[in-house]
Amino acid sequence: MASLGSEKPGIRDVADLAGVSHMTVSRVLNDHPNIRADTRRRVLEAIEELDYRPNLVARALATQRTQRIGVIIESAVSFGPTSVLRAIEAAARTSGYSVTAVALHEGDTMTPQDAVDNLVAQGVDALCVIAPRSSSVAALRRLTLKVPLLVVKADADPTFLTVSIDQQAGAALVVDHLVALGHRDILHVAGPLDWLDARARERAFHARAKSWGIRERPIVVGDWTADFAYDFARGLNRLPDYTAVFVANDDMAIGLIHGLHDRGFDVPNDLSVVGFDDVPLARHFLPPLTTVRQDFAALGGAVVEMLRAALEDRELPKLTRIPTELVTRASSGPPREVR
Repeated sequence: MASLGSEKPGIRDVADLAGVSHMTVSRVLNDHPNIRADTRRRVLEAIEELDYRPNLVARALATQRTQRIGVIIESAVSFGPTSVLRAIEAAARTSGYSVTAVALHEGDTMTPQDAVDNLVAQGVDALCVIAPRSSSVAALRRLTLKVPLLVVKADADPTFLTVSIDQQAGAALVVDHLVALGHRDILHVAGPLDWLDARARERAFHARAKSWGIRERPIVVGDWTADFAYDFARGLNRLPDYTAVFVANDDMAIGLIHGLHDRGFDVPNDLSVVGFDDVPLARHFLPPLTTVRQDFAALGGAVVEMLRAALEDRELPKLTRIPTELVTRASSGPPREVR
């Protein structure tokens, strides 16, 4: 308002404009349930008119919260985990929270307990674990925490809050797509099976393949890297009996296509290849990669909303699995004739 000059509006300015006390404005800002609808509406309209921005330091003192979420991330160099972290940071910022992250790497001496202790010492209000391995989840079960803990994992868990992208549905979309093209012999190149997402995709692949009555063959367990899949493809002595490959992430799928090309095989005429993630380069590879797109922005928003609901003693959101989408490109096609 013009009368405010260059000064930023305060909570009392909002209260005066809305015709309420400053305590009522504070209750509205903190989503207090016992506020009449018309009062809440007047306060929100005043906030919008004044372009009021709450003083986060003052709010932290009043609520005894730091407005900070601690995140433990495993395999921080991988596309999926880093995408989830960025999405959580964006959603947290929109909600007036900040994010402090600690990364766990293969071979590190830092344990999940160390990471939790590090973040709790910084006064985080809640904790989130991204891309966990089953060994890390087992370690988390042994901890006693005074803050909400959410694990990004495909299966519900009685110990933690959980939110995930629907890994099972994504794998089923791949199998359905390949079966619709005519494939009846599909190889699955899995990620490391200690990783919960890899395990969820592997189990869903087998379940869906079995429901279609197609051949069950042993999986190949990879390490998420393009180099692994490239070496696997280069090691093929001849064109295999299977006509399609479902690869647990796009990095390995791209490495597989590269290795097949160098081995003299054509994708998709000799072998169809489908990945999982929809990394930015997937649509530019030759051939462009058919893959499962994960909505990381929706996942980040769901994580923050779940933790906020837990912190504010609100009813927890019902949606804990974010839908996936199959993006069909040139790397998948009808099967070749197998003799």
